[in-house]
Amino acid sequence: MLRFLADRFLLALLGIVALSSVLPVRGALVEPFSIATDIAIALVFFLQGARLSRATVVAGFTHWRLHLMVFAATFVLFPLLGLAAGLLVPTLLSPALYAGILFLCVLPSTIQSSIAFTSIAHGNVSAAVCSASASNILGMFLTPLLVGLLFSARGSGPSLEAVGSILVQLLLPFVVGQVLQPRIGKWVIENGRILGLVDRGSILLVVYIAFSHAVVDGLWHKLSALDLAVMVGVDVVLLALVLAVTTASARLLGFSREDEITIVFCGSKKSLASGVPMAKVIFAGQDTGTILLPLMLFHQIQLMACAVLARHYADRRLKEMDAEEPLPAQA
Repeated sequence: MLRFLADRFLLALLGIVALSSVLPVRGALVEPFSIATDIAIALVFFLQGARLSRATVVAGFTHWRLHLMVFAATFVLFPLLGLAAGLLVPTLLSPALYAGILFLCVLPSTIQSSIAFTSIAHGNVSAAVCSASASNILGMFLTPLLVGLLFSARGSGPSLEAVGSILVQLLLPFVVGQVLQPRIGKWVIENGRILGLVDRGSILLVVYIAFSHAVVDGLWHKLSALDLAVMVGVDVVLLALVLAVTTASARLLGFSREDEITIVFCGSKKSLASGVPMAKVIFAGQDTGTILLPLMLFHQIQLMACAVLARHYADRRLKEMDAEEPLPAQA
């Protein structure tokens, strides 16, 4: 649990935000850094494609009732709650921060933390692997599409015509990774620790560029302590509502305890690893630093909340196992 609470990657993200606040990218350095981030984004999605075996991709559609629940939470419930948060604009939420909340709500689920928490809680791990993986694959289609629909309705964000070109930038590297997966997949998995650093480094680079642009445009002069507090509050309420709805729905529909755990953890997550590069591509030329703030905060909130919830599920399971053990025979 402690390793989730003390998330080292979050500390690195905070360090990058601090660095971009003090030494933002300016002038002649903007173009080469932008090219580097485009390459980094392609690398992130290429590695995602290379990691997923064909069997996992195909199996992701077999346990259809469970996966349908997860997808409904990820791509229906979250966006509806995001639209409801629009009632806070402009009294409590600025339009820029609301754009970040709305973007957060259309992102796919995480893979690694969803599987890890499901395992800790003694849930259906194989279903979690398939569901989280399928969510990320569908997210490459649905996230740009939902951004186009929801943001165009608000008069901002990319047009529907631009969604196709955005999709190519995100999907093409993934497809190339999938094509090469039979040849390089084993090597990618065996070197997961080193390539994980490449993934994180790519995300940090994108965040550095995004916040550099935002700082140059006066980000910290536009945001107050109240803005940040409201944003944290909205993130907490979003997560709490989704956790409550997924738990109640799984029980109402008669899912087993193991499947309920998978639905709760996979359906309540939002992927920082996918969200950061997607924001760079989807919102090219816009204030991506402000748009990413709600996602970065939600990332840590979901880790802390789900760490506590996973331990609760695990303790409950251990108590049930102890109750089922027969008492020792009397001599």
